[in-house]
Amino acid sequence: MQVTPLVMHLRAHCPSFANGVTGGIDWESIERSSKLTGLAAYVVLTDERAEPTQAENVVLQDVSEEFDVCVVFPQRPNDERGLAVGDLVDAVRKELCRALVGLRPEPEYDPVEYVGREMLLNSRDKAVYRFSFVTAFQLGRNRATDPAETWHECELDGLPPFEGMNINLDFIDPMFDKNLSPTGPDGRIEFKAREDLPQ
Repeated sequence: MQVTPLVMHLRAHCPSFANGVTGGIDWESIERSSKLTGLAAYVVLTDERAEPTQAENVVLQDVSEEFDVCVVFPQRPNDERGLAVGDLVDAVRKELCRALVGLRPEPEYDPVEYVGREMLLNSRDKAVYRFSFVTAFQLGRNRATDPAETWHECELDGLPPFEGMNINLDFIDPMFDKNLSPTGPDGRIEFKAREDLPQ
């Protein structure tokens, strides 16, 4: 999942930030380099977890991706308790959920779900809350016409097309030759067939 589309989506659908939305790799880097003023939001990709494969002959894994929206709330002078921020946190959460919950970041992703919030920082000049969200996708394609997503699929794509099969039957019983083997199969092919598959 890419950060930039999420940033652009929040800019378009969260008017409280007045276009003050950007992204980064972690909150510490953002805090040091941030140039945004006022109420601002920062999108940060966080955890990615993959479940074991669901199939035995191919690799199909469910992968969940989490991201945070770190919101900086400027503190008002003489409001060290953060009462004004406390009133605003719930409104910002509702706005973020309205913009993100149910969104599919990319066509192959599940709709985004809300995970929760956590306070990151509280100082005289600002408070920072992290609002966490999660989505998921499947690693491994569903259709052979889709691009390869794993090495196993790349190998399969390199094989020649399956055009048909030859069938050789060596019966176990009762059609075995006792001169060749005391029990079947005796190594002699009793029946041959060819099945051609349409391309």
